[in-house]
Formats: sequence, structure tokens, C-alpha cells
Amino acid sequence: MPSPPGPPPSQPGDRTAFRVLGALGVCHLLNDMVQSLLPSIYPILKTALRLDFGHIGLITLVNQLTASLLQPLIGSYTDRRPLPRSLAIGMSFTLSGLVLLAFSAHFGAVLVAAALIGIGSAVFHPESSRIARLASGGRHGLAQSLFQVGGNAGSAIGPLMAALIVLPRGQRSLMWFAVAPIVAIGLLFRVGDWYRRRAPRPAQAPHAAYAPHHHLTRAEVRRALAVLLVLVFSKYVYLASLSTYYTFYLIETFGVSVRSAQLHLFVFLASVAAGTILGGPLGDRYGRKYVIWGSILGVLPFSVALPYANLAVTGVLSAVIGLILASAFSAILVYAQELVPGKVGMISGLFFGLAFGIGGLGAAVLGVLADATSIRLVYHLCAWLPALGLLTAWLPDLEPRTHVRTTESDVE
Repeated sequence: MPSPPGPPPSQPGDRTAFRVLGALGVCHLLNDMVQSLLPSIYPILKTALRLDFGHIGLITLVNQLTASLLQPLIGSYTDRRPLPRSLAIGMSFTLSGLVLLAFSAHFGAVLVAAALIGIGSAVFHPESSRIARLASGGRHGLAQSLFQVGGNAGSAIGPLMAALIVLPRGQRSLMWFAVAPIVAIGLLFRVGDWYRRRAPRPAQAPHAAYAPHHHLTRAEVRRALAVLLVLVFSKYVYLASLSTYYTFYLIETFGVSVRSAQLHLFVFLASVAAGTILGGPLGDRYGRKYVIWGSILGVLPFSVALPYANLAVTGVLSAVIGLILASAFSAILVYAQELVPGKVGMISGLFFGLAFGIGGLGAAVLGVLADATSIRLVYHLCAWLPALGLLTAWLPDLEPRTHVRTTESDVE
């Protein structure tokens, strides 16, 4: 059987649109900063509303399941019918959720606010990931890293802002952060205009642009996708144990103050942001599979050591874990997009959605486990999740395509 034709050769004018990637990165930062404010104020909500760890896990579950269930559907729909204005509309949901969270006086209102913020992410991530690929100029890993580092930077800034602003001034001070989604809405209108001019119409796009650049059978593609999904599971359940319960672990284990615990969380999330930028370019240069190997399995020695460390070493280990583990997602996402070309929105929505959903479900289960046993036992059990990185051996080798300069029709 002859191999499918490749994409049409690129033109000299095909360049990486760094301004678009920069705008997407800034909007991702602002969106995820708002997202991260929610878990950052869990200690405040827990005291004010008299919640237990099960309630905390349920808030995370509602927030992340709302995002995860909608993302693949939105991505699949926009593969067929691009919606340039949907990004700004989605950010409006984030703004609404933030305002409601600032004035929530009971648990039900917090759940609604968490759901609205989740809907905003569900709309934002698949379509913005598609635009990042369209703007990549063929440097797909770099584009995804630049896009995602904005989100991880925002996730790191959120706890710091919560420690400096929300903790001393109270829940209502969340309204100060409303400026973030408002600025993002303005930027996303401009990005939407660029996208409307550049996005190829699916009916007119060359068929070759959607042909796979590999010779795998459908069964092999399905198996590779299944392995990637398991790897996302291991990564995001472990991240949920840190991002949701790290402050409580530090307070219970070492007796630190809430402010100190939030600053430790900021250091961890900042390391996640720093690690994100590494995975994409390294995957472009050396191959996605090698980055996935090193990122997930490479965390195992540090995660196993974490529950036995003192406070100072715990801070160092959490930073190392965040730095290494964060490099995986860009490589996983681009690897999956190359397995199933022509479905950028659906694949992006599936993997972003799965990350949110697994993180939320994991947080809920871990919260119930922490209530039944202890937060320390949770960290002892989760320490072994990175061992699932051994499944990377089942991934087929895909040729790194650093020398290929694709056209805009190819990146769609």
C-alpha cells in the first residue's frame, strides 16, 4: 500500500507568528491565574464556610469536570466550524465565575462559581491550542510550550497573589482580579481577527494536509493514544495531590503558617511554569518520546523521597518535581496531534479536558482518602504514580520533524 502524500512544500514566507503566540500566552496566563485563585483560597473557604477535605475535593471536581467534559466536544465542533470569537466569549464565563466567587457566602455558590470558571477554560483551551499550532510556522513543540508556559506562569502567580492580597484582605478582594479576564477579552478579540483571516476553510483545505506523517495502523494509533491517556492520568493525579493539598500537607506536617504554605505552593507552581518551556523545543529537536520518558519516569526518585523529607528538602524536591514533570504535556499533546492529523481541536480538547477531569476526580478521591486516613498517607501513595511512565516503552517512535517547515494548511 503506497504511503499517503505529504503536505505541500512550505513557502519562504511561512514564519512563526510570535506576536500571536505571545498574545495567547498572556491570555493563558490571565486565564489560569484566575483558575489558580480558586485552590489558593481553599484555606480561607475551609475556615469561613466550615468545609472539610471532602468539600474541598468536590469544588475541584466540579471546576475541572466542567472543563473536561466540554473541551473535547468544543474542540471537535470547531475542527469543522472555527469560531474566532469563541475565545472572548469563553473568557466572559471566567469573569462571571470570578465575580461570583468573590461574593459566595455558602458552599452551593462556590460550586456554581467553580463551574463557570471551568466553562471558561473549556472554551479557551482547545481553540487557543489550535491557533497556537496555526501560528507555529512548523515549530509545533515550541508553539505549544510558549502557549502553555503562560498558563503555568498564571497558575504560579495565583497563589502568590492570594497570599499577598486575598489572605490579608478577605474573599471580596478577589474582585480586584476582575481586570485580568477583562484585559484577556480585549486581546482575544484581536487574536480572533487574526485567526479569521488565516484559518483555512476545512472544505477547501488540501486532503494531503490531513494525511498522517507516519505508517502506523489504526490499531497502533489507538494503542498509542491509550498509553498517552494513562500517562496524562499519572501526571495529573500526582499534580492534583500537590496543587490542591500541598498547603494543607505543609501546615499539618511542619506547622507552617497559611502564608508560608502558599509561598511554598508558588515555588512549586513556578517550577512547573519553568519546566513547561523545555518540553516543546526538546521534543522538536530530539523527539517527543524521549521527553515523555524523562519527564514522567524521571520524577519517580524525587516523588518517592518527598514524604520523608524535612521542610527545606520538601521545598527543593517539589521544585525539582515540578520542573521535570511539567515538560511532559507539550510533548504528549504534539505527539497526539501528529498521530491524528486534521483533528487538532478534538485532540487538544480531549487531552486538556482529560487533564482537568482527571485532576478534579483525583482531587475529590484524594480528599475523601485524606479525611478517612491522613494527608500524609495520600502523599505516600501518590509518590508511586510516576512509575506508570514505564508504559512509554509502548509508544511507537515518531520521526522528529525539526527540519520540516509546514504550511498553514498543514498546521490546521
